[in-house]
Amino acid sequence: MDSPSQPTKQVAHVFQGHPTYCCSRCTTTLALQDELISKSFSGREGRAFLLHSVVNVRIGKKEERQLLTGLHTVADIYCIGCDSNLGWTYLKAHESSQKYKEGKYIIETERIIKENAWSLDS
Repeated sequence: MDSPSQPTKQVAHVFQGHPTYCCSRCTTTLALQDELISKSFSGREGRAFLLHSVVNVRIGKKEERQLLTGLHTVADIYCIGCDSNLGWTYLKAHESSQKYKEGKYIIETERIIKENAWSLDS
């Protein structure tokens, strides 16, 4: 039986049977598809998704970054399975119209795959 000190196994168990987004490089589970807020964001290298929450990521150092929508305090996020840079988290938005992004995550669509949890059993 899994002990409470193994959160990765607990997360995998909780997400079992639910559609998820996974790292395209190592297939580590990153988020439930239900956490998706918007598909119309831009990352460093193209399209990106805005998500409420993610799991199995390491957060890098915070920095001020000038983005398309203004100045933000962000921190890059990395997959704990393979250390790939996936996107970033918004720590602070300096413009009031952008405050809704605080505490949310950007993941580049090229860095993830969609796992639909389909069953082939009839």
